[in-house]
Amino acid sequence: MEKEHKRRVRYRGTHPRKFEEKYKELNPEKYADTVAKVISKGSTPAGMHISICVKEILDFLQIQPGQKGLDATLGYGGHSRKMMECLKGQGHLYALDVDPIEIVKTTKRLEEAGFGPEIFTSIQENFANIDKIGVEYGPFDFCMADLGVSSMQIDNPERGFSYKLDGPLDLRLNPEKGVSAAQRLREVSREELEGMLVENSDEPYADKIAVEVAKTFRKGRKIETTTDLREAIERALAFLPDDKEKKDILKKTCQRTFQALRIDVNSEFEVLEAFLEKLPDIMAPGGRIAILTFHSGEDRLVKKAFQAYYKEGIFQDIAREVIRPSAEECRANGRARSTKMRWAVKA
Repeated sequence: MEKEHKRRVRYRGTHPRKFEEKYKELNPEKYADTVAKVISKGSTPAGMHISICVKEILDFLQIQPGQKGLDATLGYGGHSRKMMECLKGQGHLYALDVDPIEIVKTTKRLEEAGFGPEIFTSIQENFANIDKIGVEYGPFDFCMADLGVSSMQIDNPERGFSYKLDGPLDLRLNPEKGVSAAQRLREVSREELEGMLVENSDEPYADKIAVEVAKTFRKGRKIETTTDLREAIERALAFLPDDKEKKDILKKTCQRTFQALRIDVNSEFEVLEAFLEKLPDIMAPGGRIAILTFHSGEDRLVKKAFQAYYKEGIFQDIAREVIRPSAEECRANGRARSTKMRWAVKA
């Protein structure tokens, strides 16, 4: 019996509005022209992630054929692919990702590009547990970590990472573990929420947002979706004069609030601290490390850890200043603007 052809979901209008309808961008590998057009406008195609500071990372890591490396944050696999190209078929790259959804897609994508199990191994694991990875597969000659959230997660409304897209307020990197951001908001007190917003994202309107969220729950209303939270933030900032600045302030406040919640839900600072604590032990002598951070809290932790290891003689050299993506890269990829890179060399 001939299999019935399943038609693509149709939409009204010139452009698809729903994420599920963006069939070309959901399978970016198959639509090179569409991808090129979106990237040329300085945007990231839905369902895709553009790797940042690739040249800077490769220039520093100086990867040689036959070496063994670790990508602590696999994501879309862009950095991994470039690092494996440097191996020229000799050596091995191990890659970690806590996200059970994206790791499967990325592993398949890299295998189809010619990077099979003989040179590449992906492991679903939180990079806080690199000690286990080091014991089984290390020591490593090079290691990199990109601490940013992947665009595939941000662009998918079902994951709840973006205030721009309506979806469940989740924000978990691994949706199979822990509690969602919606549940977390129900659990925290007004004081705790205010502290979270200040500590995790330096939010200047933390007190106003915390008061509004508490008031919303007190009135028996829910904050279950990304839209619910965005509207609560808008109510909290209703006192601002309606001028050109207000739109920009709202945008940045939403970004910082979602960031603070994401950091809390995924225990990102605690996870990063555990990673940094165990990092020297998994590296071979002379091993090179590159880390990309995207906000001041992360960068502070990396900077302090690297300085401490250098002082103790565990690292023979570290970056004195952060390396930033070029102006050209920032123009082509707006998500690169806040990136800072730090590096270290194991003694």
